Amino acid sequence: MEVYLVGGAVRDKRLGLPVQERDWVVVGATANDLLALGYTPVGKDFPVFLHPETREEYALARTERKTGHGYTGFATRADPDITLEEDLLRRDLTINAMAETPEGVLIDPFNGLEDLNNGVLRHVSAAFSEDPVRILRTARFAAHFARWGFHVAHSTNTLMRHMVQNGEASHLVAERVWAELLKALATQAPTRFFQVLAGCGALGVLFPELLPAADRATIERHGQGTIVLPVLEQAVALSDRTTIRFAALACDMDNLHPEGQGENALASLCERYRVPNAFCDLARLALQQRRRLQAATGQSAAEVLRLLNRVDAFRREERFSELLQVCAADAAASHREFSSDYLRQALAAAQSVNPAGLQLHGLSGKEIGRALQQGRIEAIGRLNAQRVPQ
Repeated sequence: MEVYLVGGAVRDKRLGLPVQERDWVVVGATANDLLALGYTPVGKDFPVFLHPETREEYALARTERKTGHGYTGFATRADPDITLEEDLLRRDLTINAMAETPEGVLIDPFNGLEDLNNGVLRHVSAAFSEDPVRILRTARFAAHFARWGFHVAHSTNTLMRHMVQNGEASHLVAERVWAELLKALATQAPTRFFQVLAGCGALGVLFPELLPAADRATIERHGQGTIVLPVLEQAVALSDRTTIRFAALACDMDNLHPEGQGENALASLCERYRVPNAFCDLARLALQQRRRLQAATGQSAAEVLRLLNRVDAFRREERFSELLQVCAADAAASHREFSSDYLRQALAAAQSVNPAGLQLHGLSGKEIGRALQQGRIEAIGRLNAQRVPQ
């Protein structure tokens, strides 16, 4: 039995990056061999086991045979006679198809280190085209390694384009698309994710709501699909929260559609990929309220309070803070002035009004509510008066 470190850990060590997790391949063993050593089996589709002490994943060397559409259409074979090279051959990109012995000796049958040093994302074999998830993974790796100038090899981009034309991308399940999008939004250059998808023609299949942003004159050029997402780019500079970045992407999407149609596009995307409510709600609120929030400094105290109530700022302070960052990104993308500090101060002023301190004796429930609102308006009014130069 031989054990090798594989995948991202080998790649990231060569880039000088911290290794987040380590995956291992076991050659020359059976499932019973690992069970006898105390390993715990996980999953049903692949022969993967957890180490009894480190809890790291150990997978039996395996091969795959295409049996149907999508990423589930495979038959897997894991036998002791399968070699390390055969296992690495089924992987997506050469930079992910390197292995390392326990002593640290690199095993690189597909020249992954050369591609890593040259910043090239290249498929290992023609089997790449059998799994449409690899289109998304390649785009995501391009975004993840954008700061090093990584680009998709021409031959790989051609293969991805053929996969789209053959309908493979249409078989991607919602959960996998959302999972890859979420990872892409967490990178330092998420716009690159969409550029690669545009470059191979997958953007119109997976994210048609963003297609108007693609320059159709260049969309077929290798890896050069032009897509402009200025709000998302500004959001990347402001926050690493994926909820904020998704809402910023929704603002870009809204700017590409006729007035009133952006919300429909967002609803379609959220439904198609079963996007979690926290993401959809913030994005929808941003589309509906960002212009009003950006104009808040010119509004009366009563109008500001209505706006705070409309976005549920008193009960959902954290979401309100996220919403302000989306508004800031949207304003910066359009070179507009916006003071999020003022809105935070207005909320704090309104929250300082203590119902117990109001003259509430003899008032009914509705009258108490009106008195509280009036007290908040007066508090915001005092804040506004302080902001006006005398």
